[in-house]
Amino acid sequence: MAPRAAASPGPVPTGDSSPAPASAFPTASAPTTANAPSAVGALAPADGPSQAKPARLAVGGATWRGLLFLLLNLPLGLIGFVFVTVMLALGAGLAVTVIGLPLLTVGLWICRGFGAVERARARWLLGLRIPAPSRPPRRREGGGLGSAFAALGDPVAWRHALYLFIRLPWSIISFVAALLLVTVGWVVLPWATRALVAVDRAMIRGLLSPSESVERRIRELEADRGTLVDSAAADLRRIERDLHDGAQARLVTLAMGLGLAKEKLADDPGAAALMVAEAHGEAKLALQELRDLARGINPAILTDRGLPAALISLAARCTVPTRTACALTSRPAAAVETMLYFAASELLTNISKHSGAQAATVELRRVADGSTLLLEISDDGVGGVDPRGGSGITGLTERVDAVDGTLTVHSPPGGPSRVSVSVPWREAEAEPVGG
Repeated sequence: MAPRAAASPGPVPTGDSSPAPASAFPTASAPTTANAPSAVGALAPADGPSQAKPARLAVGGATWRGLLFLLLNLPLGLIGFVFVTVMLALGAGLAVTVIGLPLLTVGLWICRGFGAVERARARWLLGLRIPAPSRPPRRREGGGLGSAFAALGDPVAWRHALYLFIRLPWSIISFVAALLLVTVGWVVLPWATRALVAVDRAMIRGLLSPSESVERRIRELEADRGTLVDSAAADLRRIERDLHDGAQARLVTLAMGLGLAKEKLADDPGAAALMVAEAHGEAKLALQELRDLARGINPAILTDRGLPAALISLAARCTVPTRTACALTSRPAAAVETMLYFAASELLTNISKHSGAQAATVELRRVADGSTLLLEISDDGVGGVDPRGGSGITGLTERVDAVDGTLTVHSPPGGPSRVSVSVPWREAEAEPVGG
């Protein structure tokens, strides 16, 4: 037998891929037992069962409300379109009969009701607050026929009818788009809903909202009506005070004097005659006060001869020498005449009491192609009139505003002063001729 080879002090390299002992490769890059768990833990989330969840599509409450609004467009739009089409067809076809105009009137009122429903739906679902338009004024003249014509001339009702008529095509488009968004368009649901609802918002604002100019005019008329009511109440109080303190007191004195004269007639005829003479004077004064009071309510010269003659009469009674220049070929409406007469009366009274003027002028003429009636009163007094100071000019301005007029004051300190009152020209109505 061959002798056994001596054992080599080091390992013998072979082609075997068996790992060498750990002590044979004491290198720094070799993983240690302490680091092994961290390496395994780092790979666990990638291979384990718990993976990162995908981000969910955020859809808020406003989007769901807008989607509900779009889905309701079709049924409501179909009902409104059918109603307005049938209403217009029947109303126009039966216009030559008795029921044509009433049918159109009722239909327009119902169109306003549809508009109220649409505004409420936009407020609840879209947060769009549109104020309700004012109702058309009622006409007292003409009875039911006058009310029917007033409703037919209501622009708000016709805009509501137009909204219902053009609503159907968009209702179909928005309904189909809403269904597609619910079924297959979840990715773009919030943005697409917002874009579709913007079209509805524009239509509601454009056709169902009140007209700013009309509403402003209504507010002005309501304020003017309140001014007229307050002015009428103040006039009634003034008339009652003048009657109580003036003519009534003189008539009481007259009755007492005549009673005393009656008692002294048999015993002292001379004293009775003097008392009768005093009573006669009191009767004349009471009659003059009643005439002045009647002139302050409705001057006879204004009713019989018109505004130019009434202004000449006022100028003649003014304590300041006043020149008049009135150029009118026809009479304005009674309300315009009355307002200008009392405006001139108050202004001339102010000139007499406060201006210290030596002369005044009253001019009345039509300007601006005859569409405006202008009254100008000027004086050479001390001036300094401030219309904002709460004087009588303030109340006069309110009366002028009540007939759509304007009052302009130019009164620098030291004078001269000029007050201009311009009102729209309205022709006087022809008086009915008695049979």
